[in-house]
Amino acid sequence: MLEVDGVCKRYGEVVALADMTFSVRAGEMFGFVGSNGAGKTTTMRIALGVLAADSGEVRWNGAPLDLRTRRRIGYMPEERGLYPKMKVADQLAYLGELHGLSRKRAARSAAEWIERLGLTARRDEEVQKLSLGNQQRVQLAAALVHEPEVLVLDEPFSGLDPVAVDVMSEVLRERCAAGVPVVFSSHQLDLVQRLCDRVGIVRSGRMVACGAVSELRAGGPVRLVVGAPDADPGWADGLPGVRVLTAEPGRTTLELLDGTDDQDVLRAALATGAVREFRRQQPELAELFRDVVGSR
Repeated sequence: MLEVDGVCKRYGEVVALADMTFSVRAGEMFGFVGSNGAGKTTTMRIALGVLAADSGEVRWNGAPLDLRTRRRIGYMPEERGLYPKMKVADQLAYLGELHGLSRKRAARSAAEWIERLGLTARRDEEVQKLSLGNQQRVQLAAALVHEPEVLVLDEPFSGLDPVAVDVMSEVLRERCAAGVPVVFSSHQLDLVQRLCDRVGIVRSGRMVACGAVSELRAGGPVRLVVGAPDADPGWADGLPGVRVLTAEPGRTTLELLDGTDDQDVLRAALATGAVREFRRQQPELAELFRDVVGSR
């Protein structure tokens, strides 16, 4: 298990992280989301030892991370962390050796990931000559080439086309199935919702919401979809404790304020005639993100 426990970081008067705390279990995919400048990258850099925390601790399997342990982490930075003039295969093998693999094993692992990520035709090209999407694939291969026990990925899906997104998603699922904890940040919340077991939402250096995707969505505002084909337009506008989100002929989506009884809404809908649909609708993760990050 990877644990980030009470990590704090300041730059003068600016609080970058304040009591940042979360954990990622073996075989779990954890989505780390927040606005630009929220503290995601700072947290990852502290976990990798690139930055030092002012207080708090990062642990792996109960022990503080040291240099030896950090060599077992696969890290993919948001910025390109590759040698631009080095050929793809040579670079991946070299990085594998830096992480402790033998030359033969590093070359074999590099070849396997080149094939797995669809880079065979680019293996002897310089990284700087690749498209941004292919550079991103090489960057993922660099994070995986040394067979890491933990994956920490900063915006891994940035710049990828849909086919590459599918390939990367499949690779991350495979790593999780092998018991590897995966934590990644992303602004593509539809992917986070689809892939992740749990999500942490960060605002101003603090973890403001954390839990399973289903739990977070279920804990959002109560929304009702009401199908009342005979209702006049605006039938729900005056209902107390109700906000109309969308209204179209015969179908209305409502949000209930705290304490509002959905049975009152049902009775009002029945007063207009037949009710063909009456169900709760869970908000998407992107909507929850806007609510949580936008609240004060």
